[in-house]
Amino acid sequence: MKKLLFGAMMAVAALSANAQDIQLHYDFGRNIYPDEEDGRQKVTVTLEQFKADQWGSWYYFVDLDLSRKFFKSAYTEISREFNLGKQGFAAHVEYDGGLSADAGSFQQAALIGPAWNGHTADFSKTYSVQLMYKRYFKSYDYSSAYHSIQLTGVWSTTFAQKKCTFSGFIDFWRGEKANGHGQLVILTEPQFWFNATEHFSIGTEWEISDNFIFNADPLSDKTFFINPTLAVKWNF
Repeated sequence: MKKLLFGAMMAVAALSANAQDIQLHYDFGRNIYPDEEDGRQKVTVTLEQFKADQWGSWYYFVDLDLSRKFFKSAYTEISREFNLGKQGFAAHVEYDGGLSADAGSFQQAALIGPAWNGHTADFSKTYSVQLMYKRYFKSYDYSSAYHSIQLTGVWSTTFAQKKCTFSGFIDFWRGEKANGHGQLVILTEPQFWFNATEHFSIGTEWEISDNFIFNADPLSDKTFFINPTLAVKWNF
């Protein structure tokens, strides 16, 4: 769970300026890739909130990765958007970072750039596209500061009389290898939810990535991974 679901939050914000949920995910990644993803967490708790105001909106989420023995990591993304006119354009500012039991911390990054947000008349479908300059900071001894750029798309569609929701995001950005050479990183996390009640949902998330996950197997050069989850969500 890297981020979620600004587009879905936009739909909720049509009726309320403040939306919040908590999710519990059981991750099957380590079962699928026992060597490459040795040590991957099996349980993640996600808390996210969207709040709109007269200038734009705030959004944040926190992912808490748990293991059987200890708290493994906490990762957060916090963003602020300032509306530019009435055509759906906005200025997007974001911070990404957190703490990890393995590395001490995630590599911090700051992002800034334009966003374009939209929706259908009934808010059953929402979308957002963001093109941002991304600056990575030196966060621990073997990391280095560097410049990057990121393209993000976010979507949400609710159907079947609001019983089903398909939502997610896709990110493309320039990463950096250990030798300093650049590489394209792709991460997408589509989700499907069955909305059993107004507050409670059951669903799944599929983390699909290339050049994103650290491969723990020294004999494998695999970079593409698909990690599904089984999840429940409570909307406050």
